Amino acid sequence: MPKVIHIVEAMNNQAVENWLLRMLNHAVVSGQKPDWTFYCTVGPQGMRDEAVRRLGARVIYSAYPLANGRTFVQALRDELKRGGYDVLHCHHDIMSAPYLLAAFMLPIRKRIVHVHNADLGLPTRSSLKTLALREPFRRICLAADSVVGISHHALDAMLGARSRVPGRHLVHYYGVDPSPFFRPEERESVRRQLGISIKARVLLFGGRIVPEKNPVFAVDVLAALRCYDANAIAVFAGAGSEEQRVLDRARALGVDDAVRLIGWRHDLPQIMSASDWFILPRPEKPMEGFGLAVVEAQLAGLRLLLSRGIANDPLLPTARYRRLGLGEGAEAWAAAAIDVMSEPSPSLPDTFAALQASPMNMDFALADLIQLHQ
Repeated sequence: MPKVIHIVEAMNNQAVENWLLRMLNHAVVSGQKPDWTFYCTVGPQGMRDEAVRRLGARVIYSAYPLANGRTFVQALRDELKRGGYDVLHCHHDIMSAPYLLAAFMLPIRKRIVHVHNADLGLPTRSSLKTLALREPFRRICLAADSVVGISHHALDAMLGARSRVPGRHLVHYYGVDPSPFFRPEERESVRRQLGISIKARVLLFGGRIVPEKNPVFAVDVLAALRCYDANAIAVFAGAGSEEQRVLDRARALGVDDAVRLIGWRHDLPQIMSASDWFILPRPEKPMEGFGLAVVEAQLAGLRLLLSRGIANDPLLPTARYRRLGLGEGAEAWAAAAIDVMSEPSPSLPDTFAALQASPMNMDFALADLIQLHQ
């Protein structure tokens, strides 16, 4: 196995780090022993560090924050020299450029830039700095040996107007483990834990409660939905800067007693299986790179309410969903929720079979990831 260093934020509950841990675990369970190191740009520790180490991988934290620029790059370069890595796998979209600079002229066999988000954002509030750095950083990233998108849309966002080069510009879908999903016997117990009536219809928002996910719109949809079904409630599983705005909007619309903010959960599959709809009202531009939660919601048997900011990639052939524009308004979304609920329940065996036949199958995804490192 090649010696791989993954550059990530921290081994916490983020989608990228969860995916890498899932793939590492699957590799070990499958009898393989990846030689992986996670170099974390944010410290001092993550909640999943020990889980990573138990699986035989290493976790290293940068001695300097990324904002320190030159000293961060030098510290990373020192680690790359010391570790004798075969593969540098960078997971921060165009912010992977400093990592590539740290590896300049070092005997690393393969450099990979992995594009997980289509918005190609930079961690700065300065629009001038973003404007000045985006294209230089993009050009540095495009010089990597491989540029990998988590979807076709994410890859094309990094490439801009450039054509794909076969063998260098690739799409690699996240591997998704279906085993934790849809356990109907847990539906009542999960609802009891959350203080939710078994008769309630649950509209679930799962993920970061931040402006780019548009959670406040979900409150508007709930208020409209309660005109059809007075038992409808909304559950927000996640955390972020918009939490207070969600609560304020719910109070203003008179539905604050029907809104639950439950924070980050390690039992999201069970929360999903206790819900009825999954809503993702992301703004339409830029589009989401890949909606992993959309796949998971299908495995939990949920109906989906999606904005036009969600690409087709995560939808399996068995999906029960409605896609609407945000401009159509909350009333149209609520009507769509009632409409999609009138359809027959999605077949879970068919959904699991569709996942098994897709590039998101765990065995296929692991083989593809290992191939990327060859």
